[in-house]
Amino acid sequence: MSQPFELPSFYMVHPASLNPHVEEAREHSRKWARDMGMLEGSGVWEQRDLDAHDYALLCAYTHPDCDGPALSLVTDWYVWVFFFDDHFLELFKRTHDREGGRAYLGRLPAFMPMDLSAPVPEPTNPVEAGLADLWARTVPFMSRDWRARFAESTQNLLNESLWELSNINEGRIANPVEYIEMRRKVGGAPWSAGLIEYATGAEVPAAVAGSRPLRVLKETFSDAVHLRNDLFSYQREIEDEGELSNGVLVLEKFLDCGTQEAADAVNDLLTSRMQQFENTALTELAPLFARTGLPPKECADVLAYTKGLQDWQSGGQEWHMVSSRYMNKGGAAARSPLAGPAGAGTSAAGIKALIAATGAERLRGHTHVPFQRVGPSRLPDFNLPFETRLSPYLEASRPRAVEWAARMGMLEPQAGVPGSDIWDEHKLYGYDFPLCAAGLHPDADLEALDLGSQWLTWGTYGDDYFPAVFGRRRDLAGAKLCDERLALFMPLDLADMPPATSALERGLADLWERTAGPMDAEARRTLRTAVEVMTESWLWELDNQALNRIPDPVDYIEMRRLTFGAPLTLSLCRLGHGPQVPPEVYRSGPVRNLENAAVDYSALMNDVFSYQKEIEYEGEVHNGVLVVQNFFGCDYPTALGIIDDLMRSRLSQFQHIATHELPVLYDDFDLPPSTRDILDGYVRELENWMAGIYTWHRDCRRYREEHLSHGPLRPPSGFGMAAVRPDWLREFGLAADRQMEETLGRGRS
Repeated sequence: MSQPFELPSFYMVHPASLNPHVEEAREHSRKWARDMGMLEGSGVWEQRDLDAHDYALLCAYTHPDCDGPALSLVTDWYVWVFFFDDHFLELFKRTHDREGGRAYLGRLPAFMPMDLSAPVPEPTNPVEAGLADLWARTVPFMSRDWRARFAESTQNLLNESLWELSNINEGRIANPVEYIEMRRKVGGAPWSAGLIEYATGAEVPAAVAGSRPLRVLKETFSDAVHLRNDLFSYQREIEDEGELSNGVLVLEKFLDCGTQEAADAVNDLLTSRMQQFENTALTELAPLFARTGLPPKECADVLAYTKGLQDWQSGGQEWHMVSSRYMNKGGAAARSPLAGPAGAGTSAAGIKALIAATGAERLRGHTHVPFQRVGPSRLPDFNLPFETRLSPYLEASRPRAVEWAARMGMLEPQAGVPGSDIWDEHKLYGYDFPLCAAGLHPDADLEALDLGSQWLTWGTYGDDYFPAVFGRRRDLAGAKLCDERLALFMPLDLADMPPATSALERGLADLWERTAGPMDAEARRTLRTAVEVMTESWLWELDNQALNRIPDPVDYIEMRRLTFGAPLTLSLCRLGHGPQVPPEVYRSGPVRNLENAAVDYSALMNDVFSYQKEIEYEGEVHNGVLVVQNFFGCDYPTALGIIDDLMRSRLSQFQHIATHELPVLYDDFDLPPSTRDILDGYVRELENWMAGIYTWHRDCRRYREEHLSHGPLRPPSGFGMAAVRPDWLREFGLAADRQMEETLGRGRS
């Protein structure tokens, strides 16, 4: 059977090595699989299948440094997870039996008790027997924190198979953002990251496990693992299994292109995610260690874990090249004069790989010339089907929002802070934040509308203030100090606050007292977290601005939700629902996907409207249209078309979830009618949210060329690489791209 596309040349700079205990693990896993009932008689595998897949070789490549017993145990885990995948396929995906699949999955958490003394049910199939055995053999060596994280990853891996099954049942192909997010759960790489902690003997310390650097390391690792697997498994999944969850197929349909072009685009995204991993490891870990005061032993554990993630990437590549489970003939697997030496551990040794490692594509992301003339923002035909309703108190609230900002000191320069004179009364009236609040909360009374308007005013003031005050001077330390002080004005116990030293602090103190006062402790904690993740995202933007770095597409989409302030506005919506909606419902895949789809639609809409303001007047690198231009190497109209398609896909996904997935969720959680009504109301709130944001963008004066005052800004002295010799850098970047393309024998899609 011919392959549907030529495998690309993969980016790989970390060479693979092989664990010497591979044969020991092979023999052990054969016996273990037979003891668990996974071979002859299972209806899924026979021994020749297990031997051909060679999961011991996978684990020996991906965990090269652990001892024999540890390698055998890790191999058993991989035998189990691949058997589960094939078992679930045969029993439920091929038969489209969602109810049977839900019952099957519902039993598995009982085999992962936090307390090993707790009894577990009697296994009824090889998957249950294998999980019970593996859990009992693994968790005594790990902390309770690790157990909780690994159990959650395992449950996500298992439960999200229902999402795949639902898409097969409906014949639905996910959009790219939805696919990346869901693949992290069902694809299992976060689960693999947990086993890396076990195999390396280096648990991620609880103090930093939830930090952005560790989260990004795990997510970039996961995305790269899954995208690589999609390239190798396309033929088996699409042609044999009837799968719809494959990144090549997703981009093939989204970009309306051929399979080869889609495969090349997936490989470009894979490369981008691996380079994001490297950037995070090299630039964000050391500051994290210093900021948290992490002890040397725990710093060493994080670094060992990071190396373990790298080992897995390289080893996984080697295994995919030889496993009978995948399409791996020709293309990247073919030998050529440029390919370098053959054999284990040589995937990073060829000339092609070395040229890729020079980072011509990465260089382009750092050589954007800021403040280019782009002209008025081009607007697509937005197809938002929701009607905007406005609070009847809008006119009364408009002057009150400006008066409040003036009282807080936002309309004057801050004492001793150069560049802080960013707003005046005329500008703020044109920004018209009450119009936005009136659309977000059309049923609000005057007091609630004022509060919503002022939160929007404060958040946008901070978003404008940080780049103006800290970004132009490259004062990252000052920005960090400013951000850390903001937490002092959100005390959970409503205790006394220190004297405010700026309009930003004064405004937050006032809003916190009025908003958090009536809340219980848990609601205050939720609100404070929502504010903190938004303000911390401003620091991420400043870091990229200092490096003149256009973000990786996936990192951009996920951070854009935070810079857009979505967690803050959504948390204020949720708090009005009361305790009737269980927290686990809000944490469920359908609700989170519903929210993310709405947020992405609106945040990308903002990027479309603000393109001229940000690119021409502010020298920004954080704009979705620019991110697409950089990734695909295309012009503004082409990138705008891709963004428009993505917005439409996210809107379609929002409507799909509301119509088809939420009713199933209600039944899965057996929610009473009153709770279902609240969640249906939440859907309408999100519709109001999207409609209100669109109306505000359309009618306010923040993004119109005639109101962008003072003409294009000029970069200050020392603005960055592109400000030094922008023409030379631009030509250098284009020449590097041409060299890459000519050497590798293909252009970008």
